[in-house]
Amino acid sequence: MKKLESGTNFARYALGDLTVIALRDGYVDMPASRLRRQGNIPFGTDLPEEVQLVNGKLRLSVNAFLIVDQGDHILIDTGAANSWEPTMGLLPQGLVEAGIDRSDIQTVALTHTHEDHSHGLVAADGSDAFPNLKRLLVPAPEVPMFDRIERVSRFRGLRLPVGNGFKVSAGVTAIHAHGHEIGHTAYEVSSAGETLLIWGDVIHVQSVQFAKPELTWEYDADQNTARSTRQQMLVRAAEPNVFVAGAHLDFPGVGKVSRSSDSFVYEGL
Repeated sequence: MKKLESGTNFARYALGDLTVIALRDGYVDMPASRLRRQGNIPFGTDLPEEVQLVNGKLRLSVNAFLIVDQGDHILIDTGAANSWEPTMGLLPQGLVEAGIDRSDIQTVALTHTHEDHSHGLVAADGSDAFPNLKRLLVPAPEVPMFDRIERVSRFRGLRLPVGNGFKVSAGVTAIHAHGHEIGHTAYEVSSAGETLLIWGDVIHVQSVQFAKPELTWEYDADQNTARSTRQQMLVRAAEPNVFVAGAHLDFPGVGKVSRSSDSFVYEGL
């Protein structure tokens, strides 16, 4: 996988014969207490030394990823638009910087239904962010959750439930990554012997969860499952010619994982 070019809010990569574009929606600052140890216990003043804070808080990048596969434009997650913090909502600007017309995006696939992944379906002005959208792929266990989100109610007729092994396109396959949410889903992108795992919220705190993957997140729906999924994903990501793209890894959120005994090391591309 090779970086071709980048700007403030986008980075373009070649993955085999495919193009992958990382898009920056912004960032959100969260209390350090969101990071949890075994038993869903928050840290106090004893945060692991690896944890990096900005003004006393955990700064999480919010990223989405566009795959161009034989002319198909497939957007994985949408950012939050104007639904959460004012530090978010930059994804449309990233598309402009990357030279992508929003009308080219006909498929959106969600890793899960949390607002920083789904609410960007609606632009800040209230219009459809992707006016030619034909398919909205939602993890099957989370379809009822999606249907309860008033902001995106206009898209209920487009949504399709996806499960493990669902082929989004010739090069993109949905895979179970449950734990953070009941239907949390990753997307495996493969071409010419290279693979990219777009893994959503498998990692929240980049500075420590690679080294200590046993640590969880307060909002993991099932922390034990999230921990197990993270371990499995990291083992897969450490294989040769496998790369990762994370929603909350430091922008552009794309890199390579290597294994060091029972922990892992991440290096951004």
